[in-house]
Amino acid sequence: MDDYPSVRQHPAPDLYGRLRVQAAQLGPARWLAERFLGVDHSCTVAGVVVPGFDAYVRILHPASLDERPVWWRDVAEAHGRTVGANPGWHEVVGMERDYENASEYGLPGVWDEHPAEGPTPPMVAEALIPVLARHTRTADRCWFGLWEGYGRWDFSRFPTFETPYRGEVLLAGALSDAVSPVAWDEFAELPDLWWPQDRGWCVGGDVDLVSTYVGGSEPLIEELLADGELETHRVAPGDPVY
Repeated sequence: MDDYPSVRQHPAPDLYGRLRVQAAQLGPARWLAERFLGVDHSCTVAGVVVPGFDAYVRILHPASLDERPVWWRDVAEAHGRTVGANPGWHEVVGMERDYENASEYGLPGVWDEHPAEGPTPPMVAEALIPVLARHTRTADRCWFGLWEGYGRWDFSRFPTFETPYRGEVLLAGALSDAVSPVAWDEFAELPDLWWPQDRGWCVGGDVDLVSTYVGGSEPLIEELLADGELETHRVAPGDPVY
């Protein structure tokens, strides 16, 4: 007997923050389906952000201490380690990959909460948006994919497009509206996929990851690598994701 009640889902709104959920045409997402390499690549950068861009970057979701952000490299240094080219968080802290289920974790005075799993955290998104805006001609017209499986909302009345790992509803809005869902509902997830109408770049994340990935031009990736508000690492399409 199942003693746990199912999560109560609410009918999904037409507006997710200021992003409009698309009820008919999924044409703007067709190029994603044409580029994705299939389920065999679902655990690689190319399975989270479509292949075909000049360069890719991984943005690490920060850990925290007393709800203040903490960078991975500071945690690694405190643990006597260095952050490699494409590290897993569990490697940074020297624990098993499923350490989150341990009774105790953290390092007093350094970190007490591991990086947020899921799509791009709002503070990361807010730092990312102005950089992305400089590398598209269509910042006022962007498209977003939101996984239909986030539990609070019933998106069954909307069509979905497929990625190698999820079914996504399509949303439309300006790039500046990407963070608007959390102003509308503090517990709302941000979209997993973002791209502008001119396809100058693509942002990808996933419910199970502690990183956000961006594919785009070399100038965009270089700017993100140099950005002091983001902790970033260059990655390749075939690299594993964390």
